[in-house]
Amino acid sequence: MHGGSDTASAALHSDLAAGPDRRVRLNLLRGFELWCGRERVLLPLGAQRLIAFLALQDRSVLRLYVAGTLWLDTTEERSYANLRSALWRLRKPGHPLVVASPTHLRLDDRVEVDVHRAIATSRHALAAGGAGTFPDDDLAGELLPDWYDDWVETERQRLRQLRLHALEAIAEQLLGQARYGQAIDACLLALRGDQLRESLHRLLMRIYVAEGNPHEALRQYRSYSSRLRREVGLDPSRQMTELVDDLLGSLPR
Repeated sequence: MHGGSDTASAALHSDLAAGPDRRVRLNLLRGFELWCGRERVLLPLGAQRLIAFLALQDRSVLRLYVAGTLWLDTTEERSYANLRSALWRLRKPGHPLVVASPTHLRLDDRVEVDVHRAIATSRHALAAGGAGTFPDDDLAGELLPDWYDDWVETERQRLRQLRLHALEAIAEQLLGQARYGQAIDACLLALRGDQLRESLHRLLMRIYVAEGNPHEALRQYRSYSSRLRREVGLDPSRQMTELVDDLLGSLPR
């Protein structure tokens, strides 16, 4: 394990020394990946968890907090030892990942993180009411999907809700501009994150009606209603049924 880590760190040092165009990029959506330029850097799991945790914080954090969160089921002494080991694997010359003080740790500002981009895109969309933003990769992909730590799940839920609201705002804006194809795309992208989110299904039905496809809207309603009853034993809300009643009343007899 030490040999593989040392080789990866040496490759990263070589890339950074080659010039300023060697960006360090950390991807956490769809899984952990660390890149320097075009080279993927392989790290042991402990170092991956440390980098991911720091990337999801918006401030410097106490070493004690980091160790206690990442190695929750061990003694304080063992958790500190694990933290020192993870940091040792990252403290190579020219390795701009962690800024460490005797008491605090934070991710180096030079590391580009896809989650930061996704959060910024989502917040911009919400602040602008969806204007000027379109569905793209920043609004897709689950955060560290194969990781089951509590701290990951908390951040995953936070990011998921932020992006869902952003995509709804984008779809509403696109609907108002009669850009139906893009509006539908935004809704369907959001539904990847929550298949039972009723507000998305209602919005998608309104888009179908606006573009002149009422039967597609009814198909969407029937599919959603069936899934809702099957998976959670609930019926659609009054808002949804009223939307369907209005839709049926508008169809030619």
